Amino acid sequence: MLPLFLLLSVLAFLDGPYAVPGPDITGRWRPDMRRRLSSIGSNRLKSRHALEGIVTNLPPTNNSTIVSVAFASDRQTYYALAEVGKVSLRLALDTASSDLWLVSSDCTSSACNVPKYPLAFESPTFISVNSNATAFNVSYADSTSAQGFVAQETVTLGNLTVANQAFGLVTTSDVRFTDQVSGVLGLGFPRLSSIAHNAVNATPFFASMAQEGQLDYPLFGMSLTRDSSGTLAFGAIDGTVVTNRSLIEWNEVVPFAPFAAESNSSSYLQWALVLSGLSVNGTAVAPEPTYPVQTLNSSLALLDVGTAGIYGPFQDVSRIFSLISGARLVDDGAGQWVVPCDTEETMAFNFGGRDFVLQPTDYLIGPASGNPNLCLSWPRASPPSTDGIDWQLGSPFLRTVFGIDTKEPPMVGFYPLANTTAPVTPESAASVASFLASYSATVATTLPNFLLPTPSPTVPAYTFNTSVPASRGEVVRSGLATSTYKPLLAAKHSNATALPAITPSPTVATFIITDTSGHTLTSVSTAPQVSVTLGVPEGWTVNGAPRTRADWRSAIVGLCAGALLWGFV
Repeated sequence: MLPLFLLLSVLAFLDGPYAVPGPDITGRWRPDMRRRLSSIGSNRLKSRHALEGIVTNLPPTNNSTIVSVAFASDRQTYYALAEVGKVSLRLALDTASSDLWLVSSDCTSSACNVPKYPLAFESPTFISVNSNATAFNVSYADSTSAQGFVAQETVTLGNLTVANQAFGLVTTSDVRFTDQVSGVLGLGFPRLSSIAHNAVNATPFFASMAQEGQLDYPLFGMSLTRDSSGTLAFGAIDGTVVTNRSLIEWNEVVPFAPFAAESNSSSYLQWALVLSGLSVNGTAVAPEPTYPVQTLNSSLALLDVGTAGIYGPFQDVSRIFSLISGARLVDDGAGQWVVPCDTEETMAFNFGGRDFVLQPTDYLIGPASGNPNLCLSWPRASPPSTDGIDWQLGSPFLRTVFGIDTKEPPMVGFYPLANTTAPVTPESAASVASFLASYSATVATTLPNFLLPTPSPTVPAYTFNTSVPASRGEVVRSGLATSTYKPLLAAKHSNATALPAITPSPTVATFIITDTSGHTLTSVSTAPQVSVTLGVPEGWTVNGAPRTRADWRSAIVGLCAGALLWGFV
């Protein structure tokens, strides 16, 4: 399986990870652009000293962090723990939207049966916006939506804190979460934010830290796994994952023209890149863009951690599966193909001239219960999107890389976690079968016993104003990090080795002790983990009973002991 580390050079976070204790294959978190457009119509920022002194292996400062990322039991959502006004809540991560929103205690629908932000707490850092009369609305491509109002609150991830952060407090929602997740943390560009368009001083969380110079460097990076061992780093890259920064493949983010009369200039909208090529077992498949004139004959790919699958246009997906023996289309409405479960074929997505390879255990969804020798597979084909984005690469792809997003100018760096050399050794049929069995991946469905023709969807009108150019390689200053950062990743003179790195604190340490007689004793020690109650402010009541001072004293003593232990290791 091919794990990648995704580096996004736009904004960043801090250090101090929390331990977080048949798949639905819809792409949940991509915003419905056409619905959102109806809601889209600067303050002076703090300055900071230029980031001049970053060198390789320079110890990180307090302006970066790493937090733990867990994969939810629905196998769709990655989430992290945040503190909002002293209330600990789990937030789903999404790189295809920009707003932070939470379920509030005023939401009583069945979808809101999760830990909530308690309005009755009357947090001292809560700030009302327009007497709670500024509406918040968000809708997603699966037709779910949430509504409420905009407010401001202090938000902390790891050891990074943003005061007066604008966010949505939801009072009505049919967006359903699992694993006690209470909302969404959008990591996209400010232009995509509905809150930023409806309220003043309402820059999204990641952009706010970058623009105010709160980060060692304006970037975030994600390492995604199939359990709770993933990480999200802000301000620096995870030094335990990225061990050779020269292997990072950097790609420029594509700017987009304005929507109709939105403005008279292009700007950054999504974490979208030019997809250079596709291949199956080394046989090339040239991407065919849906809007070749508008996208300069380039196929665009959106990197979306909030989507649990891989989606592409019918004209590309059909040609991919034509190269896999035994593959066939089984649902023309959903664009779903199946392949033999014992396939050993690899798929590759090429960015910047480098192939990033997926093994069968990366792209197979699982066996069909009625046809156990055939497996549902990614990618699925989807109808044309009016924004010109043909490909949506979610967690099956992003788990194969460490991704880094930066904002000076915006770039995405892929660091392959496996299959870094060519040729790639394919997985055996036995190893694929073992994985599918251990992952309990069987999908409850019976496949049709006849062949389906590949649809040819009608191409709708392009969304953006084509009279305004959106050229590759241009640097659009709006929405980027503060100019006090010294760019390290200029296209022609990238200096990835100068990026700051951060290492998470260990949770387990092994000690080997030799006594005076020469006898050796091995001891394993586990650091205490932070214990929180979701949706309940520290010191507030739990089921009507206030927590005692002794409860908090015990927790503090445990944490201090842990800090002392690790300080001496």
